Amino acid sequence: MGDTQTIVKVGIADLNIVNTPHIIRTSGLGSCVGVVLYDLSRQVAGLAHVMLPDSSLAKKSNLNEFKYADTAIDYLVYELCTKGARKYALQAKLAGGAQMFQFESSNDLMRIGPRNVQAVQEKLGQYRIPVIAMDVGGNSGRTIDFDPATGNLKIRTVNKSELVI
Repeated sequence: MGDTQTIVKVGIADLNIVNTPHIIRTSGLGSCVGVVLYDLSRQVAGLAHVMLPDSSLAKKSNLNEFKYADTAIDYLVYELCTKGARKYALQAKLAGGAQMFQFESSNDLMRIGPRNVQAVQEKLGQYRIPVIAMDVGGNSGRTIDFDPATGNLKIRTVNKSELVI
C-alpha cells in the first residue's frame, strides 16, 4: 500500500481533490489559508489554497475562482459532491492566515491573513460545514498535508515542531 500513495500538490490560488490512499499538500501558506474539506467515511478530500477573502472586488473577466475564499469553497463543495462526498457529511480543517508583516497600521488591507480566515469561516457557515480543527494566525509560513484515510492534517510551521490536527 505504501508504494501506491502519492502526494498531490496544490499551488497558490489553486485547489485539487484526492481519494485514499493519496495525500494532498500545499506549501507556502503565509497569509493564505489552506481549506481542507472532507467526507471521512467516503475518504475523499479537497484542498483549496485561498489567497484573498472576497471575489466581489476582482475583475470578473478572467476571474481565478480558486484564489478567493467565497468562490473556491463553492467550487470545492460542488466538486467533492461529484466525486462521491455527501454534502451533509463534509467537515473542514483550516491552516494558515498568518500575519506575515508587522505593520503599525490598523489598515484592514494589511490584515489579509485574519480576513482570509474570517471569510472562510463565514462561507463554511453558509454551507453548515463544521470546522473541526484549525491552526491559524501567528506570523510564520506553513506547509500542510491532509490524509483522507485518517482525517489528519499535518502542519509544518517554520521554527516550530510538527503539529497534527
